[in-house]
Parts: sequence; C-alpha cells; structure tokens
Amino acid sequence: MFTQVWNSTSRYFTHPYLILRNYQRGNLRPDLIAGITVAIVMLPQAIAFAMIAELPPQMGLYSAIVASIIGALWGSSNHLHSGPTNATSLLVLTVLLPLAEPGSAKFLALAGLMTVMAGVFRLVLGLARLGILVNFVSDSVIIGFATGAGVLIWANQLRHLLNVNIPSYPALLTTLKEISLHLDETHALSLTIGLVIIVLVALLRAVKPKWPTPLLGMILAAALVGGLQLDQLGVRVIGELPRNLPPFSPLLFNLQAIGDLSTGALAVGAIGLIQSVATSRSIASQSGQRLDNNQEFVGQGLANIACGFFSGYTSSGSFTRSGINYDAGARTPLASVFSGVFVLLVMLIFGPLAAFIPRAALAGVLIVTAYSMIDRVEIRRIFRSTRGDSFAMLATFLATILLPLQFAVMIGILISLAIYILRTSVPKVVPVLPAQNFRHFSHQPGAAQCPQLAIFDILGDLYFGAVNHIEETLRAHLEDNPGQRFLLLRMNSVHQCDISGIHALESIVQYMRERGGDVYFMRINPPVFDRMQSTGFIRTLGESHCLTYEQAINFLYHHILDPAICVYECRQHVFMECQNLPKKAEHALELSIQTEIPAGDVAGITPMELWNELHTAAPPCVIDVREPREFQKKHIPQAQSIPLFDLLSNTSQIPSDENVIFVCHGGRRSTRVTYLYQKQGYKRVRVLSGGILAWENAKLLEAIDQLE
Repeated sequence: MFTQVWNSTSRYFTHPYLILRNYQRGNLRPDLIAGITVAIVMLPQAIAFAMIAELPPQMGLYSAIVASIIGALWGSSNHLHSGPTNATSLLVLTVLLPLAEPGSAKFLALAGLMTVMAGVFRLVLGLARLGILVNFVSDSVIIGFATGAGVLIWANQLRHLLNVNIPSYPALLTTLKEISLHLDETHALSLTIGLVIIVLVALLRAVKPKWPTPLLGMILAAALVGGLQLDQLGVRVIGELPRNLPPFSPLLFNLQAIGDLSTGALAVGAIGLIQSVATSRSIASQSGQRLDNNQEFVGQGLANIACGFFSGYTSSGSFTRSGINYDAGARTPLASVFSGVFVLLVMLIFGPLAAFIPRAALAGVLIVTAYSMIDRVEIRRIFRSTRGDSFAMLATFLATILLPLQFAVMIGILISLAIYILRTSVPKVVPVLPAQNFRHFSHQPGAAQCPQLAIFDILGDLYFGAVNHIEETLRAHLEDNPGQRFLLLRMNSVHQCDISGIHALESIVQYMRERGGDVYFMRINPPVFDRMQSTGFIRTLGESHCLTYEQAINFLYHHILDPAICVYECRQHVFMECQNLPKKAEHALELSIQTEIPAGDVAGITPMELWNELHTAAPPCVIDVREPREFQKKHIPQAQSIPLFDLLSNTSQIPSDENVIFVCHGGRRSTRVTYLYQKQGYKRVRVLSGGILAWENAKLLEAIDQLE
C-alpha cells in the first residue's frame, strides 16, 4: 500500500529532474534573455510589495529569489513566475496586524510561520490531487477581490506618500480617517517626489509599456535623494539592503501562534493558488501548453515552505511577471530560475545603492500599480453578464474593503460555491419541439405543443441537489397540460445520476402511469444508463422505453400516440410524421369519440383467428378505419375502407346483423369504434387486436393498392 502511494506521488517531487533531463541547449539563450528581463521588473516589485506587508525590503527580495526558483522547478507551467504579489502582501499585512507590531521580531516570525502554513496547505491539496477545487472560484470573485485590494493598497500607501507618522490599520475607513486627521503634517518634499514618480511611471507605461518603468522611477528617485541629500531634509528612505544569501530563519512554532494564524493562512493559501492557476491557465491558452493543477499546487506549496524557512514571506504566481516572461520568449521553467539568480546577483553587488530609495517614491509606484489592478473593462463586462456574477463581484469587493481581508477571501470563495450550487441545483428543464426542418429539437416558447406527448430537455445532472427542481418543473407542466399522458425526456445533457436522481425518475414514471400514460427516454449517456441498470430502474421501466434519437418520434407516433386524437382532435402539425395526416378536427362532430382506451368490454380477435374466419363460407366484414392513403399502402385482403370520420358521422352504414371486424394501424382507432358501436347495441362487432402491425408480425398476406 505504501509503495503504491509513493509511486503515485513521487512524480511530483522528481519534476526538476524531468525538466533538466529534457532541457535542450537551444532554449538556453531565450531563457537567459527572459530571465534578465523579468529580473529587472521583479527587483523593484519585490521591494515595493514587501513594503505593502510592512516587512523589510530584503524579505521581499528573499521571497523573489527563493519562490522564483522553487516554484519554477516544481511547478507545472513553463511561464508562471512566482514571488511576492500585491494581493498576498496585503493579505499578510491584514492577518498579522492584530497579532504583532509591524517591524517587531514577533511580526517577522509570524510572517514566516504563516508562509510555511500556507505552503503546507497548498502542498497537501496538490498531493491529494485536489487541483480541481480551484475551478470552483469564479472569475467575478477574483475581479472583485483584485479591485478591493487595489483600493486598500492605494489607501495604505497614502501615509507614505504624505510622509505622515501614523501606523498601519487593517480597516479602510480607519486608515482614511487617520490620514485626514494628520493632513496638516504632510511633508511637502516627500509628496512632491511621490507625485513626480506617479506621473512619470504613468506616462512611461502609456508611451513605452515594455520599459521597466518602476525600476526607472526608483533609480531616478534614488539619484535625486542621494545626489541632493534629501534624506537629511526629512525624506524617508528604505535603507541599505543586506549583501548575503537568503539566511535560514528558525520559525516560531507553537500551538497559540498556529491557531491565531490558521484562518489567515488558509485565506493566503487559497487566494495564492487561485491567482497562480488563473495566471498559468491564461498564458497556457496562448502557448498551448497542457497544465497539471496538482503539480502547480505542489510547486507553490514547496516554494512557500522554502520562503518561510529562508527569511521570506508568502508568494504566489504573478500575472504581470508571468506575462513579461512569456512575451520575452521564455521556453522552459529555467527562465524563472535565471531571473531569481539575477536578482540575487544584483542584491549582492548593488545592495548598498538601495539605501537612497525614498519611501514616497515606492508609494507612488504602488499607487500606480494599485490603479492598474482595477480592471475597468472586465468590470463592465461582468456587469453586462449575469446577475450572479455581478453580485459575486460586488459582494467580494465590499467584503474586501470593509471586512478583515482573510474573511473577505473566504466570503468570495463561499459565494462562488453558492453560485455553483445554485446553478447546478436549478438546471434548465425546457419543453422542446422539432424545428421547422424536423432535423433537431429546440425550445420554442409560445409554440403549440402536441396534445398527447410532452418532450423535455434536461440540461443538467440528476443529483440530490437538483432532482426536486426537475421533478417539480415536470409535474407543474403536466398538471397544466392534463391531455399529455406521455412524456419523452431527452437525456443527452445529463452526465451524472445519483440514487436521488433514480428515485426522482421512478416517481415521475409512477406519476405518468397513474395518469394512464408512460415515460420514454432518448439519448441516455452510457454512465447514466449503467447507473439506471445497476439500480434496477431499467427493469422497472422496460428497455423498450429507451429510444435512440432516430427512432424516438417515429416509434411513439406509430405505436404509442392515439391516431384518433391526432386526426379528430389535434389542430397542430408538430411532428414530421403528422404532416400528411388528414386533419378533421375543424369539422364538428355530433357524436364525440371515446378518446381514452376502455379498460375492458371490447371484443377482440387475433390475426390468425381472423385469417381462418376469412377463409370460411361466411367470412366477416372487415372495415379498415384508417385514412385512404394508409389503406392504399397496405391492407387486409377483402377489407373495406371506411375512414373513422365517416363512421362517426354516420353510424347506420354498418349492418347490425353481420359479423364486423374493425381494423386500424395499431388497434387504438378501431378499439374506439368498436367500443362506440357496442354502446349503441351492436353485438357482433369486434376489433383486430394489434391492428395491421399485428397482422404483419403474423406474416399474413397483405394487399396493396396502386397509389394515384
């Protein structure tokens, strides 16, 4: 057992070996170029994002180095770039603020512990092959969260832009209130630097979108501060960066800390996975690469565990850097590995120069970044989409800016699950009719339906959450249309059926049979048919009730539906089979016909018995009640053609002193005529049981007239 489990999971851990073994020398140059390009962007981002989390800038750099290498080697995507991001950094700050003072040793230790906890959560999901779970979070929730996160980042960076001395607050309204109370303390020089950087970065992004504008802005600001010694005039700077490898950092492992961080770690782990998988899928749609969500979960988990132990903090896939990585020509995951190595080299060589980067300039860069997180085009598209998507986006946005961020993430995930459950538990159950060309079925609201047969498409699975809605919809329709005693269910959109679905189908079949009708199925998918068989439903239903697409209507029309109703009561031409059928419902009959098959009291005769009587000295009079066109195609020798309408219009044309046998296609029209004449006192009338179909099955002689 252990060997089987190890064999099934070991491939997740040996992924780097597969990457290196299959690496081609021709990929080295494009991977190196892409790595350098991404490193230029990642360097200022890592510092800036660490500032969002109120962590030292070196923690951002350590995370960028470690996550980009580990996440690439153990991940699934060739282009996903892992490291600090806006959303995760803001989440880290929100979770840690109530537990420790920013900058304190406890604050840093808790950041590392939460990173490891989030990594273990992601790793376990990957090893358990639960990568599919990320598909249950809708894009509208991601947009709502990103928009709210952009607003929060903008608000949190205002204090650095203004250089006012107030602490970080997790609540948006509290932050804005405190800033408004300290506006008179604004440091004009810092504000000027920040505004210049905002304008510069925004303009360069518009004119030269491929340039590393954040890096250029930070270099310019650092040059101004260092050259003019503006730090001595009150401009705050980030300080010198360390010149060493990411150091090992022992973690604060205790049950109290783990309990305090549990909810936040789950939120950080979940939003990071969603962000990573959404990014990798977006790029894979362009590159054509096939992804393995479980492998990506393992890669993100190991990357965060490594970041936690090597002085970093929570990381995930970055959409911006991944897009740059792909556009720069990266071919393999080693491009991300090279970017981490380049950032390490820059930190070791140029770390002291970062001492002059002003906090106001970083705040300006982050404010521009926060603005870009608000995807206005996508927001408008969602508002034009379904109400569910709009509600999910708005609810997640409001939760993000008004509630603790870890709860906002959970609320967004729960909303996605609720929308999914609601949509799958209320599948569309729509009546359909043949299209004008009779080649397919379609929903035609307001169109006249067949008075005998209801045809429904079930557009969803038959599982415990949906069966009540499906059954109630069918029953409501049938109660409004009591004449439709037969039901045809199209099952091609039903891919799963549990025991609750079987019970619902059994209930529908019982209901229809109590009405004197029946239920038939068309295009049942193999897994559903297997479930029907294994539970005994097919045995109860009868295999003859499972029809193919080609035979369904033809079979029901000729063998199940009542032709008397078709000819004398129905004014519709719903099916192709009834297009040439004479319609006489417009003629008023003084004598109403018995449209329900009598339970008994109708004398019958078998085909062989009739054959024998026809060859006696006094053969019976055979009256074929079908329409002339039907009679001409084939009929019993010696039979007379008197259509049902004529018989109902003039009942005196049948002699009361002769043996009379009424015949039709399947026995229903002739049964009604026989029943009618018996009620009027005719004692020697009988019906050919099974009609012409039974005559054919008995291999008896038929006559065919020449059609005009």
